[in-house]
Amino acid sequence: MKLDILAFGAHPDDVEISAGGMLISEARKGKKVGIIDLTLGEMGTRGTVEIRKKEAAEAARIMQLSVRENLEIADGFIETNATNLEKVIRAIRKYQPDVVITNAPNDRHPDHGHAASLVVDACFKSGLRKYIVDGTGDNAWRPKVVYQYMQFYIHKADFIYDVSDVMEEKLACILAHESQFYNPNSNEPPTLIASRQFKEHLKARSLEYGLQAGFEYGEPFIVLRPLGVKDLGGLY
Repeated sequence: MKLDILAFGAHPDDVEISAGGMLISEARKGKKVGIIDLTLGEMGTRGTVEIRKKEAAEAARIMQLSVRENLEIADGFIETNATNLEKVIRAIRKYQPDVVITNAPNDRHPDHGHAASLVVDACFKSGLRKYIVDGTGDNAWRPKVVYQYMQFYIHKADFIYDVSDVMEEKLACILAHESQFYNPNSNEPPTLIASRQFKEHLKARSLEYGLQAGFEYGEPFIVLRPLGVKDLGGLY
């Protein structure tokens, strides 16, 4: 299956938190959209691998994803090495996305920046016919663009995507990962994203970015190269 957009996240819920609105909106427009989680999130303070798999599947259903996979790279040990590059390149060549989305270049959780480096490297090397994976390079594929979403640290946005029409669905797909977020009846240890106010923080940040671009709610993204346009209407 060829995908239009393939989003990578270091952990299950990374993509939902930061780019869930864009993916939901694009899927509604008929685009084929998928998520690749690099790790199972097994080092996370809350939840278990089994619980997180079920939550990721429920989030995928809400988002109407065409595919969601997990590469099972060791959580907390994401590195750009030959083994991990092959895993990511295999996914890129399998789904041939035009657009790849991944974590920001650096963030509060070190895995996020490491994931970004791995995916950006893999996107380039996936286009090299002499980079052999599974015995061949004949299926070499390089995405047209790579965009990076923001998670905890604030970076200067290169563009902001309007998610005003899908904000409730975005919050629903985030909260599908219920083991990770606030639940007054939970006995799990407290974490930053499990705080009572985190949901309001997400909405406030989306409101702030939306305001900057003239939307109600927005998601910010970073680009690796200047954006090229043929119609100024797309920039309003």
